Amino acid sequence: MIATNFFSSGVRQKVDQLMDILWAGGVNNPMDSIEQLSYLIFLRLLSEQDELLASLDRKYKRIFSGDWARYAWGNFVTLTGDQLFDAARSAIEKLHDLPGMSETGQLLFNRATLKIYDRPTLRAAIQTIHAMDLSDQEGLDVKGDMYEYLLSRIATSGTNGQFRTPRHIIDMIVKLVDPQPHWRICDPAVGTAGFLVAAYRHILRTHTSKRDLERGAATGDLLKPRDWTFLEERAFTGFDNDANMVKFAIMNLYLHRLEKANIQFFNPLTTSLQGSYPGEQFDCVVANPPFAGKIQKESILADINLDTRNTELLFLKWFIDHLAPRGRAGVIVPNGVLFGSTKSARKVRGLVLSECQLQAVINLPSGCFKPYSGVGTAVLIFEKRARPIWLAMGNGEGENSTSALPFGESGGEGEFVWFYDLTADGFSLDDKRTPISANDIPDVLAKWPGREEGPNSYRVALADIVANDDLSLAAGRYRAAKVESVQHDDPREILREVNTIEHEIAIKVRALLDGLQ
Repeated sequence: MIATNFFSSGVRQKVDQLMDILWAGGVNNPMDSIEQLSYLIFLRLLSEQDELLASLDRKYKRIFSGDWARYAWGNFVTLTGDQLFDAARSAIEKLHDLPGMSETGQLLFNRATLKIYDRPTLRAAIQTIHAMDLSDQEGLDVKGDMYEYLLSRIATSGTNGQFRTPRHIIDMIVKLVDPQPHWRICDPAVGTAGFLVAAYRHILRTHTSKRDLERGAATGDLLKPRDWTFLEERAFTGFDNDANMVKFAIMNLYLHRLEKANIQFFNPLTTSLQGSYPGEQFDCVVANPPFAGKIQKESILADINLDTRNTELLFLKWFIDHLAPRGRAGVIVPNGVLFGSTKSARKVRGLVLSECQLQAVINLPSGCFKPYSGVGTAVLIFEKRARPIWLAMGNGEGENSTSALPFGESGGEGEFVWFYDLTADGFSLDDKRTPISANDIPDVLAKWPGREEGPNSYRVALADIVANDDLSLAAGRYRAAKVESVQHDDPREILREVNTIEHEIAIKVRALLDGLQ
């Protein structure tokens, strides 16, 4: 069955309608529109979740009770005029007081307020949101996709290398990394928290009994109480230097009952964790960091020790530094990281191979990030070594040098990197991203456990990669060329056929001329 996505779900048209409603009602700043719609949609989803949990568990303590009861979404739908405005404004201004709201959330939501002053416009927006189908669907994150589409409306998405990772790509990466209940999981470019939510759902799904899975419920019923406590309180960490993204990440996680997740508002490339570098290390890093940005040199943490301003290289170095021994990472990088000729790019590739075991390079089709970007990308899957290995290699200038790499015990014998050229992801590669039947992702997941070779996949020995001075990880660099033998006809036979054809043509021309006389 062909999957659906945000652009074919019908919700896109509703979002366009909401933006038009706010514009006509005097909310002319697109960022204000995004913020206001996010607050209102969050209140609706939180109210619906609150009612559902209360119906399933008598011991559940409802959020919308006591003083909060009047902020339940159902009340807004029935109000008009000043009563609606006062209720909605009061609810938004109290978001920072939600039970369990983190310190970061309290800080960022402290000044939240309603900016839709025209009463009929507010009512029209609430009625439109109320009519939207925002139910969860397998492989479709309507809430996250809707917010990212709002970002694209103001043409900011992609300008700093920031654009939403498609849900099915996130799910593929998370399945390849396979996070476990006791792991500390980090996304240092958290955005809307899509990777963290996907990791949480994966853990629930892989720890759910067959009985519950058969009825379509990923309950996590096989998890132990201590696992639940760890997941809710310690498992998830995220950072971002965009306050709006952090707010939406907090709301997204809150809706998944992960309000205690450690989401902070800062740039990890310029601010150390816990006052030192690297500070806390993690069992898992999953991320799609900004690609195109450049940071002022004096702002970059000196401990990163990389002579570049390119965020994609700085983040990859950060990932390596912040993985605990045996920690696993699944990250998206632009293709330039795979074969860039700068010393910094080569150094980072050397670190990925020496400090980590690079397990897979999965090349993504260039259109999978449309309509936000057409940049070529790849997924790197790697695991931090307990000890770095020593790579004997050239430095690109004809001298045998390892000065740019960590020293350690020799190793890596028999290691290989699994390459996969993913040519189709289930959607067209144009701006519309229409669902199609062609999809290599199931094949990636099927071949992954045994790193099987096939038409799109092949293994490359680590020694062969190290033998190249540039340590290139470019697609096709190591793929064996296919030589197909072609059987040609004997030239004498070809000449005979040509003569026969010419003779036939001459006869037909003569007959034609005779007929004209």
